[in-house]
Amino acid sequence: MIARIPSRSLKTGLAIAALAVALAGCTGDKWGFPYKAGVQQGNWITQEQVALLQPGMTREQVRFALGSPTLTSVLHANRWDYPYYYKPGYGEAQERKFTVWFENDRLTRWEGDKQPDLQPYQINTPSATADEKADKRLSEDEARLKQEEEQKKRDAAAPTSPMNQYPGQPGNAPEPLR
Repeated sequence: MIARIPSRSLKTGLAIAALAVALAGCTGDKWGFPYKAGVQQGNWITQEQVALLQPGMTREQVRFALGSPTLTSVLHANRWDYPYYYKPGYGEAQERKFTVWFENDRLTRWEGDKQPDLQPYQINTPSATADEKADKRLSEDEARLKQEEEQKKRDAAAPTSPMNQYPGQPGNAPEPLR
């Protein structure tokens, strides 16, 4: 025997609830079907790291500056490759290459694509704007401190009156209030 739902309003309520649950899964950018995770491979190198490189550095110093190389070859033992590849779930893939060469275990040269200024966690975050504001505030504070120190130097270099050197002595009373 099949159970019947006695009222029409109860049927309508259940239908609306089922429709709401079904539509709740479709609220993503691409309707949530299918989810595609981003794929990141290789070494993320910044311009700051590249600026640390100097000819004549040892392999360990280069490893400290750039990190361990992703690719090393037995056939090319004097070359380290630092490729980077990122394919977001939806969108354009990014690819960068960077290579360093050694002679007698000393860094001789390097070349590659232009590297980014920021680390991945710093890109497209609201804190990047906050970081810029903090940097501006820091430079303003440094300028203010510098001005205060210059004022102290000027005050110290200014001639002092013998009357003001010993304020508690007779004859050094402050002027009366008017």
